[in-house]
Amino acid sequence: MLIACIFDYSEKMDDFTERGAPFLGLIFDYYFNFVLFYGNMFSPLLIFITVIFFTSKMASQTEIVAILSSGVSFKRLLFPYLICSIILASMSLMLNHYLIPNANKVRIKFEEDYFKMTFRNYDNNIHKQIGDNDFVYFEKYNVQSDIGYKFTLEHYKGREMIFKISSDYAQWDSTKEAWVAHNYIKRYINGDKERMERGKSLDTILDLHPAEFEERLEYTTQMMSTPELDEYIERETLNGSENITYHLIEKHQRTSVPFATFIMVFIGVCMSSRKVRGGIGAHLALGLLIAVTYIFAIKVASVYATNAGLSPFYACWIPNILYGIMSIYIYRSAPK
Repeated sequence: MLIACIFDYSEKMDDFTERGAPFLGLIFDYYFNFVLFYGNMFSPLLIFITVIFFTSKMASQTEIVAILSSGVSFKRLLFPYLICSIILASMSLMLNHYLIPNANKVRIKFEEDYFKMTFRNYDNNIHKQIGDNDFVYFEKYNVQSDIGYKFTLEHYKGREMIFKISSDYAQWDSTKEAWVAHNYIKRYINGDKERMERGKSLDTILDLHPAEFEERLEYTTQMMSTPELDEYIERETLNGSENITYHLIEKHQRTSVPFATFIMVFIGVCMSSRKVRGGIGAHLALGLLIAVTYIFAIKVASVYATNAGLSPFYACWIPNILYGIMSIYIYRSAPK
């Protein structure tokens, strides 16, 4: 994590210096929470490498052989590992669901203030439901100027549209806390009758804020505790958001990643308890290979969820299932 902090600082050093980032804020507001977030994210892999290191050390000094020869079963040898993995996984769960999101608010706020984080929106044909009967449409949206082009607001009664506003563009007015539609056309529809009005500008009060258009999916969900994330997902589902999959992956990974601690500890003990010619180096090399393939499996499953329609729940748990099966196989071949 210290190496990660050094690389991160070398990348952002110029911006931090130009914007006068305070030293204490850099240490306690940013890098303390940086280590907390990424350390917890990769904790199963860090714990895995640690278990391999000291278990392999015991095996190379023939301590595992002595323990098993004295009549202690391999299951009994696994017991303290299991207890520790339960404690560490429980801590990680608590951090993921409640504490890390609050820490991320401080970290991301500091990064927004002292690092150039420009949020954009690359979506076209944006549809949002902003009420039970109201729907908004933008062809494109410019985050820097808070302008949505080809703006449309539709109001329905049941399944029939009774009111519609169309304009060339709508811009957010922060002083009025309202959207201003320019070159608009208003249509009132009553059965077969229709009345139209035209104008240059029209203030509209909508339950819609410009922040909702910023392309910051990862940052948005990282700053929410799980109850807040559940409410956000429900709201985004009603709004017809296309990004629900990303939010669900974030939600399920908060549980699936800590659970991987059990599997990784189990694999680490079974794999490194055998004395081999290569010693600690051979075990660490194999452990790093398993860690890399585990990360690769998580990424592949996430891509399938976002692009191929795989359920986010299964995408988050399939890597654990596959490596759980691997752990059973390695346990069967471990020295007893």
